[in-house]
Amino acid sequence: MTVDKCVTACINAGYQVSGLEYGTECYCGNAIVLGGAPAPADSQCNMACGGNSAQKCGAGNRMSIYATGTLTTYDVPAPQKTNLPGKWEYKGCISEGPDKRLWKWQIILTNTNSAPECLSKCSKFGYMAGGMEYGTECYCGDVVDIDANGGLPKPEADCKTTCPGDPRYVCGGGSRISYYAWSLDDPLYKWTYATGNDAGSYKFFVPGVVVPLITTVGVNGKVTFLEKHGTGAPNSTGAYELDPSQAGNFTGAWRTMKGLKTDVFCSAGITLPDKVGRQINIGGWSGTSTFGIRTYWPDGSPGSPSTNDWQEDADNVHLQKGRWYPSAVTLSNGSMLVMGGQDGSNGNPVPSLELVPQVGPVINLDFLQRTNPNNLYPFLTVLPGGGIFVGYYNEARILDPVTFDTVRTLPQIPGNVNNPGAGRTYPLEGTAMVFPQKAPYTEPVTMLICGGSTVGNALANDNCVTIQPENPASNWTIERMPSQRVMPCIAALPDGTYLIANGAKQGVAGFGLANTPNFNAVLYDPTKPLNQRMTVMANTTIARLYHSEAILLQDGRVLISGSDPQDGKNPEEYRVEVFEPPYALSGLPKPTYTITNKDWAYSQSVTVTVTSGNTANMKASLMGAVSSTHGNSMGQRTFFPEFSCAGNTCTVVAPPNNKVCPPGWFQLFLLDNGIPSNSVWVRIGGDPASIGNWPPSNAFTKPGL
Repeated sequence: MTVDKCVTACINAGYQVSGLEYGTECYCGNAIVLGGAPAPADSQCNMACGGNSAQKCGAGNRMSIYATGTLTTYDVPAPQKTNLPGKWEYKGCISEGPDKRLWKWQIILTNTNSAPECLSKCSKFGYMAGGMEYGTECYCGDVVDIDANGGLPKPEADCKTTCPGDPRYVCGGGSRISYYAWSLDDPLYKWTYATGNDAGSYKFFVPGVVVPLITTVGVNGKVTFLEKHGTGAPNSTGAYELDPSQAGNFTGAWRTMKGLKTDVFCSAGITLPDKVGRQINIGGWSGTSTFGIRTYWPDGSPGSPSTNDWQEDADNVHLQKGRWYPSAVTLSNGSMLVMGGQDGSNGNPVPSLELVPQVGPVINLDFLQRTNPNNLYPFLTVLPGGGIFVGYYNEARILDPVTFDTVRTLPQIPGNVNNPGAGRTYPLEGTAMVFPQKAPYTEPVTMLICGGSTVGNALANDNCVTIQPENPASNWTIERMPSQRVMPCIAALPDGTYLIANGAKQGVAGFGLANTPNFNAVLYDPTKPLNQRMTVMANTTIARLYHSEAILLQDGRVLISGSDPQDGKNPEEYRVEVFEPPYALSGLPKPTYTITNKDWAYSQSVTVTVTSGNTANMKASLMGAVSSTHGNSMGQRTFFPEFSCAGNTCTVVAPPNNKVCPPGWFQLFLLDNGIPSNSVWVRIGGDPASIGNWPPSNAFTKPGL
């Protein structure tokens, strides 16, 4: 060792101060810390350098110091108790648990760790406890974790490691945490813990005949279940229809459907805006299946038999590109946009979009190519300004509805506290919804995305994020969830709230890739103040993991189905449940009504006759037809239209245009003091793309215009 070697090594490593001790030891830093002070005399640094005996390299407990610029000296560091961000307060030095860490959320801040740096990250993601350990490690969590994981108070002297981001202060020590807590006088979140009927209830509904991967409530009041090939019995057709009105009669509840010619495994689905509300299923697993286009014309009614089957002509009616894990959405002009996917099971990306019925070529999307494979089943929504919102991986943007060029790239979607890049779409699967749109439809629309997971350690996200994508100044807002959740499902309820259910607390989407099922339901109410919107609801006893679904029934309950984890621990799940929201358990009577006009033009005033209920406080909601798969509720929209009554004769005014409300089918609910009626299906906006005359194949029965 020589002076030159030590100084050069420190400068090359980016440090401003170098020190030599015991003749052969070189130290680097940016300041003198831990109360280091000048020795009484330079002569005390009298030990020859090991590499040059003519030079002096400190001595025992003496250092020869060299610096560039002004030399800064710090006293012995202490816990930082002032100038803390927000409402953070220092609580003391505590130990790690005897066999596990107090908090799972770890952030390594090699050069910048300090109390303000660490705690700002914790509070941003809603954690009200946090601290620093080993100097460079930042942890976030909850106060209750300390007792739960065996943390204990320790002497202040045990926390003595200097913070690299501010050497004046300590950042814990070996298995010791400098512990801080957010003041309870102004908590970061207020969750409600509901009890009794206010918590809702899971209820066994009907024994199943299939493990569905996609469910759709039809305009005939029944629910289609589609399964991947090989999940069910060897003779399964892959398609079934459930009549909820016959739930107590197994034979009458289920109808075997036919007509599928290719495998619908991990396909997309929506309800078409034609006059009979045909369902369409798009894409599939491998080979010809990935190009699949299949339709079903819902017939019959609750309690009345249906006879129609799925129809498919794989040779003549198909996508331009094969797609496994695609998404679909109805555009303002009534046609369908299909986006993303892979060309088969774990195959090459298909980073493009196309229109159905076919108009023009496939359009390649560089942002899907760049973010493969973490962008499957992207979230798609038509915005009131006409653009198309696309949420994928941890990014989002708005596309022009004609050219499909990007018109605005939104800020990156936040992930979780120790991995801001955690994702939201398959396989890092979260769930998404559009906030309710209310007449006169002047407020910017808000997108909600909940859950997801991370690449690598697969820590599931424990937050929801929101943004107003058409507001140029808008950024993502983070709201902590009561628990971690990957592979969640979300169902919009007619009162404007959202039920978050299903999923796991650890892992990613796929077969055998997640564990610790999340049995709890959460109700999200966007009318409440930010960070007070979530209510912890009832629990189920059934694990709902990969390939589970949640959809709104016409009686206001939520149908919960599926789970195909193939993990050796949790079964393929045939049982079907319903979640009964609090309004279904209130004991109050439902309002009832009759309606004649079920095919509405935009801005049309439509008469409904209320046959029971108090019209003084009544309002209406319109709930879009949904296909539920992989956390994606394709077709979801919630509208609270203009509504007025004169006696028992009430008027609903349809949304104003095809951008605010793309054409399609909606469940019309009337709500009497929050208690919804049974719904009636209505169509809004007609069939501007003439879908009723499509596809051009005799294998399909077409309803016409």
